[in-house]
Amino acid sequence: MRFLFVALPLSAMIAVLPTGASAQTTIDGRVNRLEQEMRAVQRKVFPEGAGRFVQPDLTAPPTATTATGTPAASPVADLEARVSAVETQLTNLTGQVEQNNFKLRQLEDAFTKYKAETAERSTSATASPVAPTPPPATQPRPGVAAPKPANVGVKLPAAAKPAKPADLALTPASDRKIAVAAIERPDTGNAADDAYAYGYRLWAAKFYPEAQVQLKATVDKFGGAGVGSRAQNLLGRAYLDDDKPALASVAFYDNYKTRPKGDRAAESLAYLGEALIRLKKLPDACKVYEELGAVYGPTLSAPLKDMMEKGKARAKCSA
Repeated sequence: MRFLFVALPLSAMIAVLPTGASAQTTIDGRVNRLEQEMRAVQRKVFPEGAGRFVQPDLTAPPTATTATGTPAASPVADLEARVSAVETQLTNLTGQVEQNNFKLRQLEDAFTKYKAETAERSTSATASPVAPTPPPATQPRPGVAAPKPANVGVKLPAAAKPAKPADLALTPASDRKIAVAAIERPDTGNAADDAYAYGYRLWAAKFYPEAQVQLKATVDKFGGAGVGSRAQNLLGRAYLDDDKPALASVAFYDNYKTRPKGDRAAESLAYLGEALIRLKKLPDACKVYEELGAVYGPTLSAPLKDMMEKGKARAKCSA
């Protein structure tokens, strides 16, 4: 998660500095408070620990002395140097956070556009044509004999007889229904896990449309459970394997955005890059791989790291 902080000018806080012993005590307290506030900002910007913590250099430069041993610079001047260092560090941190948030906003805007385009294409693809209405049968007028069939007097071959149901071969559609029905539905007593496991079995058997229906129903019903991240990610895989990269990109992005700490969030971001490459959105794929490395880099498994590097090469991402 990223946080945005606004650094207020600190120069206004040190416009008037007291003099003497009381001035030094007052400014010491203010400087110490500023240092504590800066450390708090750093902890929020870098929540992962000391590995990314920036320790500001707040030590005033050594003061020169005169021949009699009297310091050339007063304690107030040293404290002013420390305050200036605090201002510089806060300005740098604020600039870094603003850059990161700008990149994130660009990524979210791009995928919002993809989601809208995908929904429009999906609606157009699922619209079924209206079957033409057959013309009404011609009824003979009263007193007018109906026309004789054209084949009157023609003897049908002996072999031309209606086929019995047992003689009809199974159609591909009926074969598929039988094969899908043969996939066993698990029944362990855990409804969420059983729903996901059945969707996984359909996907593994390459029944992608059926797997999509099952996994979508699992996400709708159990999306808030631990199985939600796995089901949403596998839904994206089922779309991708069914040559539907646009729908896959929406599924992967939703899983990453909704469940950034789920056990399939990093995998969804990696496959999102693959879906964007298939959609020929190479610059956006590069942004996804950059986000993947920045958010999950240290924890990525070897297969996902390899997938990311190969994807960056295919998308021609700059180093």
